[in-house]
Amino acid sequence: MAGSDPTSAKATVDMLVAAARQAREHAFSDFSGFKVGAALETDSGEVITGCNIENATYGLTICAERVAIFKALSEGKRAFKRIAVVADTREPTPPCGACRQIIWEFCGDVDVIIANLTEIKMTLRMKDLLPLPFDKRLLRR
Repeated sequence: MAGSDPTSAKATVDMLVAAARQAREHAFSDFSGFKVGAALETDSGEVITGCNIENATYGLTICAERVAIFKALSEGKRAFKRIAVVADTREPTPPCGACRQIIWEFCGDVDVIIANLTEIKMTLRMKDLLPLPFDKRLLRR
């Protein structure tokens, strides 16, 4: 029978969120104290993690989502299924605007799983987080 096993899919999402929670512990957030972890699943099921890394100037700070994506790209990964983002907040903490742009360009319309330290708060598609994206399609003449 075609289709995916819902139990297996939930286990995969749970493992991805757990990886993002673990990555969050490596965050360098000495200035804001706001730790974020991300876990990116490749099309082959590999998980690449990232955490936010702050800088005293703040302008050179990089978010967890971009760390995970750039790390994956630098390792030759080019196709992705979903990304999980974890912060220690009560309300869902979605990716910032810069991260939304990078996720769209390099991952496309993937699922974005937003969680905190205890639960998954929501799952959204990138097209819902960035409904009118700027991308390479607009650069063609």
